[in-house]
Amino acid sequence: MKFETPATNNPIDQLKIVGQPVDRIDGPRKTTGTAPYAYERHDVARNQAYGYVLGAGIAKGRVTAMDTAAAKAAPGVLAVVTTLDMPRLEKGQLNTASLFGGPDIQHYHQAIAVVVAESFEQARDATAMIRVSYARAPGRFDLAAEAPKAQLATGDSGEGSGAPHEDRTGDFEGAFAQAPVKLDATYTTPDESHAMMEPHASIAAWEGEKLTVWTSSQMIAWGKRDLAKTLGIPTESVRLDSPFIGGGFGGKLFLRADAVLAALGARAARRPVKLALTRPLVANNTTHRPATIQHIRIGAGRDGRITAIAHESLSGDLEGGGPETAVAQTKLLYAGANRLTAMRLAILDLPEGNAMRAPGEAPGLMALEIAMDEMAEKLEIDPIEFRIINDTQVDPEHPERPFSQRQLIQCLRQGAERFGWNRRNATPGQRREGRWLVGMGVAAGFRNNLVMKSGARVRLDAGGRVTVETDMTDIGTGSYTIIAQTAAEMMGVPLDKVTVRLGDSSFPVSAGSGGQWGGNSSTAGVYAACVKLREAVAQRLAFNSVEAEFVDGQVRAGNRSAPLGQAAGADGLVAEDTIEYGELATRYQQSTFAGHFVEVGVNAATGETRVRRMLAVCAAGRILNPKSARSQVIGAMTMGVGAALMEELAVDKRHGFFVNHDLAGYEVPVHADIPHQEVIFLDEMDPVSSPMKAKGVGELGICGVGAAVSNAIYNATGVRVRGYPITLDKLLDRLPQVT
Repeated sequence: MKFETPATNNPIDQLKIVGQPVDRIDGPRKTTGTAPYAYERHDVARNQAYGYVLGAGIAKGRVTAMDTAAAKAAPGVLAVVTTLDMPRLEKGQLNTASLFGGPDIQHYHQAIAVVVAESFEQARDATAMIRVSYARAPGRFDLAAEAPKAQLATGDSGEGSGAPHEDRTGDFEGAFAQAPVKLDATYTTPDESHAMMEPHASIAAWEGEKLTVWTSSQMIAWGKRDLAKTLGIPTESVRLDSPFIGGGFGGKLFLRADAVLAALGARAARRPVKLALTRPLVANNTTHRPATIQHIRIGAGRDGRITAIAHESLSGDLEGGGPETAVAQTKLLYAGANRLTAMRLAILDLPEGNAMRAPGEAPGLMALEIAMDEMAEKLEIDPIEFRIINDTQVDPEHPERPFSQRQLIQCLRQGAERFGWNRRNATPGQRREGRWLVGMGVAAGFRNNLVMKSGARVRLDAGGRVTVETDMTDIGTGSYTIIAQTAAEMMGVPLDKVTVRLGDSSFPVSAGSGGQWGGNSSTAGVYAACVKLREAVAQRLAFNSVEAEFVDGQVRAGNRSAPLGQAAGADGLVAEDTIEYGELATRYQQSTFAGHFVEVGVNAATGETRVRRMLAVCAAGRILNPKSARSQVIGAMTMGVGAALMEELAVDKRHGFFVNHDLAGYEVPVHADIPHQEVIFLDEMDPVSSPMKAKGVGELGICGVGAAVSNAIYNATGVRVRGYPITLDKLLDRLPQVT
């Protein structure tokens, strides 16, 4: 099905099942421990052995020798495969760093060996017996130090966030020089880890030249293609299966070393091999969100209208990588005739920087939305009103291109009323409750809506049961449920008459889970397949397909009706289709919007910050399941608090690795840190986006939260911190005097 014109009325608009707050259909399996995650697939291959990965102990240089004799002789060891046993493997299409092979080391904890043994403990102990000799080379590990050498770089997150290396509209320098009110400030965000609950894990088994990998992957088709390319085998010889994923946040978008080394270990040991990366390898061997240094300049008239805006960002990555696209939202979020955005990339020898939840907008808004707060204060305008004054209904750089839907003003207005913004004291440091300084902060949320080609297969049996098959994944987002809701709505059956099968590369290729495109695009693919199935049912029953209605397990047309299952017959009916998108995305700017509100308390004596309450008001098209969507948003809000207050990968700038590479040292929010969260979804449909009239929402929830926390801290204390995370040491010496 080609989606080329805005959607009109269709069966989804009945909203009998779609749009309802349905419980997660996979919930019982997850709460009873029966959901099969990758490392726990004991049933899929007999006689599984255990793999354990050795990571490089240097960040730059070469492996000159490896003594594996003791490891090979250790109890239970079945095979040892080292990086010196083979030339460097070809990189997957989406990998920046090489995953295995050859002596050259690109980053700390790059995989250099895998040991396979009868038990996990035997594999781990034998790995520690390998003696490695290195020729260490000098590396580049300090972003600020490498800034003078950074080059302009075009970037694209692949998730709707991208920008040319430098983009100009009008005369920024001239307009900024003439502006009566100006801001010129620099903001920093640190390296961050995905810190998902489930580490990267795979089980690999060979059957002749055929390889099956049960893995934890957000994008099945990408993983299958890149694993085949890396191993040098035909794509059709690889099958990936990933029905449940215990969190990814972008860290499992791409092929990683767990799948490659499980496959190599299984081939060497002639046994199925299960392998999970240890926490230090998750941090240093896989990917992370890169640190940024962002320079923002804003000029405005006394009336609050922006006349000049510039956002320049510096980030780092390995040779061949790309920049964090932190300026992308600034191209679209606010009006202003004279504009400049630019990105620079420093080459670093740290582990690979790549997608983490809302790449681009998440760190970009952490800077931009503080700058907007600072500018509003300079203008003596309420921060919400300043944002509203500078709202735009068209792409500021291409005014002929309107937004398909844009309700940012409504998000901010409704949020202000709900949150009690009128009780905020505009003068910082004035509200005290005992030893707590209390303040409110606001930020706009923005995330582009991206649509992706997505396929599905739908089966109907004689009992009227509908089965959906697609390689779409569920990373904790509720894919099983919204796909079942879509099929139930389209085929006119109750939800318990739908079975959903996900995550298998033998199923039709879907959009996959990433970039906030998964829910909207994958359900649109199911919609397309169901349209075909409805036509086949009508034809089998000799009904006019245009008139046929699918209701309560029946098909009706005129004064005739028949059970849905009757059309299937003994052999059943099968339909398969793919949703593909035309030029609507180029004619309209598709984006999602939010107003984020936060209240904090800061201890006047210790500088400890406590989030007291949070509100997100979101405009993101039709919400397919308000219950699971709310869970997505509050999870993202929680990650936003982590980014604001505690998350930071500490870089050892001598040896080039992330020091706090486990869940003990890398701090993330816990339940006690997040006392109250509220989410409001505006009533919105976007017929330009898809037949579902939905858009993505999961990553919108993190975009802007960090700045809202920062702005609340400033309102509470009068202390402006421009470097994240906002830890107490950055506040203590500037807090108001305790009386």
